[in-house]
Parts: sequence; C-alpha cells; structure tokens
Amino acid sequence: VPAKTYDTGAYHEPGAIGIVFKIVHAFLYLVQPNSFPQGKQINYFCLKYRFVIDVFPPENVVLTLQAIYYEIGFIVSAALGLLFILLLPLVGLCFCMCRCCDNCGGEMHQRQKKNADCQRSCFATFLFVASLIIRQVVGVLCAYAANQHLTNQVRGAKKLVNSNFKDLKIFLNDTPAQIDYLVSQYNTTKDKALSDLNSCFLTKAFFKKFHILAAIRETKEALENVSVSVEVLQEGTERLHANLTDVKMHLSNTLSDSACNAAQAASTCNIIRNSLSQLNINANFSGLPGVNSQLAKVNDVLKIDLSSLVQKVSFNDTPDLVVNQTRNILSDIRSVLESIGSNITTFTKMLPVQKIVTDLMVYLTQSETYVQDYFPLVEQYDFYRWLGCLILCCMVVLILVFYYLGLLCGTCGYDKHASPTTRGCISNTGGNFLMAGVGFSFLFSWVLMIVVVLTFVTGGNVEKLVCEPFEDKNLFKILDTPYLLNQHWKNYLAGIIFKNPNVNLTFEKVYSDCKENKGIYTSLHLEHLFNINELLNISMYTEDVALRIEHIQINLSKIILLDEIGKENLLNFSSSGIDGIDFSAYLTEINKSVTKVDLLSFANDLEARADQLPKGALENALKGHANNIRMIHNQQVVPLEQAMSTLNQSIRLLKRTSSELMVKVKNVISAVNAAQNLINNNASQVIVQETKKYMDTIIGYFEQYIEWVKESIAVEVAACKPIANVVDTAVDIFLCSYIADSVNTFWFGLGGSSMFLIPAIIFAVKLSKYYRRMDTEDVYDDFENIPMKTTENGNNGYHKEHLYGIHNPVFT
Repeated sequence: VPAKTYDTGAYHEPGAIGIVFKIVHAFLYLVQPNSFPQGKQINYFCLKYRFVIDVFPPENVVLTLQAIYYEIGFIVSAALGLLFILLLPLVGLCFCMCRCCDNCGGEMHQRQKKNADCQRSCFATFLFVASLIIRQVVGVLCAYAANQHLTNQVRGAKKLVNSNFKDLKIFLNDTPAQIDYLVSQYNTTKDKALSDLNSCFLTKAFFKKFHILAAIRETKEALENVSVSVEVLQEGTERLHANLTDVKMHLSNTLSDSACNAAQAASTCNIIRNSLSQLNINANFSGLPGVNSQLAKVNDVLKIDLSSLVQKVSFNDTPDLVVNQTRNILSDIRSVLESIGSNITTFTKMLPVQKIVTDLMVYLTQSETYVQDYFPLVEQYDFYRWLGCLILCCMVVLILVFYYLGLLCGTCGYDKHASPTTRGCISNTGGNFLMAGVGFSFLFSWVLMIVVVLTFVTGGNVEKLVCEPFEDKNLFKILDTPYLLNQHWKNYLAGIIFKNPNVNLTFEKVYSDCKENKGIYTSLHLEHLFNINELLNISMYTEDVALRIEHIQINLSKIILLDEIGKENLLNFSSSGIDGIDFSAYLTEINKSVTKVDLLSFANDLEARADQLPKGALENALKGHANNIRMIHNQQVVPLEQAMSTLNQSIRLLKRTSSELMVKVKNVISAVNAAQNLINNNASQVIVQETKKYMDTIIGYFEQYIEWVKESIAVEVAACKPIANVVDTAVDIFLCSYIADSVNTFWFGLGGSSMFLIPAIIFAVKLSKYYRRMDTEDVYDDFENIPMKTTENGNNGYHKEHLYGIHNPVFT
C-alpha cells in the first residue's frame, strides 16, 4: 500500500543540561518515592473534584489519609518553604532592631582574642566555599541555564508544531487514496480469475501433452547429426592423415641435411627424428556403421503428422462441446466476480471517509491558523517570564556580588598590625559590603522562596502525576478507569466513538497501537462500525454457483483421441532399429583424440629444439615446419574435434532414447486408451471435479486478496503514528521535557541558592566584625596584660580612641 513518510520525531534530547534534569528527578524521587495512586484513590480524587461526594464516610477518610501520605513529601517541603518565607523576614526585622540596640553584633566594639586570625580565616573560607561557590555553581547557574533552556525550546517549538500539523495533513490526505488503492487491487484479482476462465481450462481435464512426439523429432535430429558427423570425420581424418604424412616426409628430408651431422646439432636432430612417428592420426571413423536405415524409418513415421491429428481431435472439437454445454456456469462465475467488485465499490462509496477527512481537514487548518496567530503572543509572554526569572537570578547575583566584594576588599585591605579602631578604608568597605549582602539577603529571601515553593509544588506534581505516569502508561490506565470520566459509561472512549461504552476500547490500547504505527481501523476497533469480513465474504456469492456445478451433464462420446493409424505409427517408431546401432563402436572412437600427439605441443617442442641449433638454414627450416604443423591443427584438427563433440551428444541421446523407446510408446498408447475411456464414460464427473478445482482456485485468489486487505487495513492504511506523535509532542516534549524539566531545574537551583542564604548571613555577619573599623577596642596594661577599667569615661575596660587621640596596640 503506498504510504508517505512522516517527518516528526517525537523525541527530545536536552543535551548537557540533561544531567541536571536527572539530578532533579532523583531529588524528586527522594521527596516523593511513593508509587502512582491506583483504583479507588483515583476514583475518589476525581469524584471529589467534581463535587459528587458530599459526605465523608469512613472509606473516604481513609482515602484522604492515603492522599496525604502520597503527597507527604511535597507537603512537608512546602511547609518548610512557607516557614522560611514567614520566619526569615521576621528574623531579619528582629536582627535589625537588635543591632540598632548595639546587640547581635551591632556594637562597634571587637574584643581581642588570640585566635582572632584563625576565626577570621575560617569565617572567610566557609563564606566563600559553602555559600558562594556552591550557591553560584549549583544555584544561579542551574536556574539561569533552566530559564534559558525553556526560552530556547519555546523559540524552536514552532518547527515541531508545524511538523506535527504537516504529518496530520499527510495522514488525512493519504487515507482516501490508500482505500482507493485497496479497492482497485480487486480488479487485479478479478482479471486473473477471468483470464483463467477464458483459457478453456476444461479441455485440460482429458489430455496430456504427447511427449513422445518431441522424442520422435529429437531422434530424427540425432540420427541426422550422426550421419553428417561421421561423413565429416571420415573425410577430415583422411585429409589430416595425408597432410601429416607430408609433414613427416619434409621433416625427414630436412633432418637428412649435412648440418645435422655437426657435433652441436647431432643430438637434437636425433631427438626430433625419433619423435616423427607421433605425427599420425589416432581415431579411425572409416569403419563405423551407418544409420541411414534407421533414419529412413523415422522419416516414414513423421510423414503422418501425429501432433496435428491430436490437436485436431482434442483442441478443436472438445472445447466447443464443453464450453457450449457449460456456458451458463461460466456466465454465473463471471457474474459473481462482477457482483463482488460492484458491492465493494458501492460499500466504499457509502463510507463517509471523504466527509470525515474534509471536516477534520477544516478543523486542522483552523487549529493551525490559531496556533500560528497566537504563537508570537506565546513568545512574548515567554519573554516576560524569562525576564522575571532573570531578575530573580540577578537578586541572587547581587547578593553574591556584595559578598564577593566584601571578601575581596576585606582580604586585600586587612592589616593584622592595625587595631580594630584603626583599620583601613578598604577593609572597612569590605565589611560594609558584607553587611549590605546580609541586608539584601533578608530583603530578597522571602521573594525567592515564594517563587521556589510555587514552582516546586506545581512542577514537582506535574512531574510525578503526569510525566512519570505518562512514560509508563499509568496515566492512560487512569483515563481508562471505569465510570471515571462519565459515571454512566464503563469505557469512555468507546462511548464517545461507538455510543456503546461496553466495547473494550481504551486510551492505553489506542495510544500503544498508534505508537507502533498500526492502522486506525485496528487501533479504534472500527469493525464495530463496519465489518470488512462481511463485505468480503465470498462464500455467500458462490453457494448458488457451487449448487449448479453439481448438476453439470457433459456428453463427449463422439470424440476420438487417437485412431488406429496414429497407434500404428507409434509402433513403427518403436521398431525403427535404433536399438540395433553399435553405440560402443562409436563411443570408442569418440573417446580417442584426433591425433596421437597434441600438434600444438609438438610444434612448440620442435621450435624449442630449433632454437638450440646454431643459427642458419636448418634452424629456419625446422621453425617453418613448426608453423606448418600449427596451421594443420587450427584448420583441420579443431573442426574435427567439434564434429566429434556433436557426434558424442547425438550418439548418447540415441542410446538413451533406444533404451526407453518401447516403454514410452506403450505408456502413450495406454494413456490415450485410458483418456478415451474417461471421455466416453466419466466426462461429466471429471468436468464437475475440475470445475470445483477451478472454483477453489478462484476462491484462493480472493482469500489471498481478503487477507492482504485485512493486513493492509490493520497495519498500513491510515497508520496513526501522527496521532501518537501529537500526544507525545504535547505531553512528553512540551509539557514534560520543555516546561516541567526546566521549571523543576529552575526552582532546584533557586531553592538551593535561597537555602544557602542562611549560612551565608551567619558567616558574613561574623566576618564583617574583622573587616569593619570599630568605634572602641579593648585596652590592656602593658605589664600585667589585664584590661583596665576606666570608670571616668563610663566604659568598663573600653577605650574610645576619638576621646583620647592615642593609639593602643593590640596583643597578638
């Protein structure tokens, strides 16, 4: 079945950020490790949502507790987030008021300790590592990457949406053409059946081809080939013998030259002289017996054209008799074939396929126009979302900047020899930056946590209640829960399509079949609307024809297959004397070579011997004789070898034919007599049997056609892969991969940053004491290292540098 290729690949590869997505999924599993709710839980939740249940019987209380248990991870996490939102601003307010009262580190006085440098280094390290590096890498970068990933996917979503619309249009446009193709292929089946019907099949019930006629012709051709080949071989061997004799004589004369008596040539000439006896013929065909008498007898048999006699009797008279007496049956069969085709065409025209396709195409076009019109608005709103998320990230970055500047200025400007009241401007600026970071942390933390809690509850539940159940198909099982979507329907999808909710049609099965690219007929169980088995049930068309075949009566008693003249000719052929040929004599000579030695080898050897002789007339003469021998081989030996090959084939054919000739003739005569008896006594019975076989053959054609149609409709026609792609695109890609994963990663990063604000605040407050310039400091006695109590200025052991204007060293 012709089918188009769909372009949409409903699969999303997130890239490098996919590692973060997996970490977030693992975190969500820790928060919510419970399995997806099943059965009564889902029924209760959905019915409760639809306000069907107004009272709370014990079972509903249990289900409510189960729901709380299922969501306990999200509930606890959200509660902690709300606690963070409420307490951190309150703590910040109290902290500010406390510092205003010179408490909670607000007093600009630093007590001197021997381990002050160690504490300062530890606070700076903890603030840098635990708060800044972790929060920046895990927090801000993850949040920003998720924010940018969602924007990039929204910008590229238009191409995926257009691809889905394109595939749906191909799906709708291609379906009518595929149905027309299936209907048109019925004509191929019908034409094959009619072709067999018009080939006069009934005559084949009585006659076999007389292979003996071909055997007679083959025997004649073989005898002619033997006769001609023997004459050619006899003449050729005589001429070859004469030429070889001349060559030997001339070679002997050449070797008698005085040059051969020389010491250098004597041994070579003797070798050549001794080999001259090999130049002679080996096979002798002059004594072979002829086959002219056998050939003459076969020609006498062939004077009576036995094949035309059989053709005249069987294939001229019999078909007319049989066809005339079975004309009505054949006409009924043709009518049945035409009726089936007419019914199929009428039925397909009754199906509202074109109307459904047209309506869906209009709806699809409107939907595509709607998406195209509103997609710029989606991109605009996504820009606002991206800007808002960027502002949230910038809030964290602003706090990070203050902390980094505080660490940088404090570390670079810190002078360990300076007293707390005489610290430099850079160091003091670093401490102020740290406190500014603390202040902004209190200001922004609750805003960040509100966003984290909202996105966490929303995105986390979408992942656990939609994306994961969709991946393992539990979501479809929920939709297939009896009486869930409609309290009166067991199967909602079957109720919508067939108006019969008892049909076993489920969302899960439809999605799975479409995912495997099966046909819409199989996926939606459309046999409940129209059954192709009833349409293509050929048995209801052939019952009447089969009944009429049972009562066929044929009279062929006037037909004579082979008369006495034909039989006599066959017997004359069997006694033609072919079996009297002396095949062994022929095969003996055929198996011999034409000459005793291979003339080409002899010529090459002679030329090689000539090269061993001194340069001169003797060498040239021997080489001339070698060339003459090669010419004899090419012009006489090669044709003789070809004639021997033809003779070999013909003799072996005659030998094989002679051994089976009498048996073949008797078998042919017996077969003709049996066929004649069959015609005279059992013609009608044979006609009925053969007609039934023919009907079975026709039914076989249509059974193959029906099976092909069923298989095509189930798998290829209206393959609904685009429908599954639309669902995958909407849920798996857009909702889960684009939105849910990005939102979850965003709150994961932003939440991590927000949680690290607490230790960052503590370490920053502690560290700022070591960077900021103090108003007072501890005063020590130089000799006893005991703090002095200056009661006159009201500071118990403190010294105000701006009152006394002197520098007090710090013990280290």
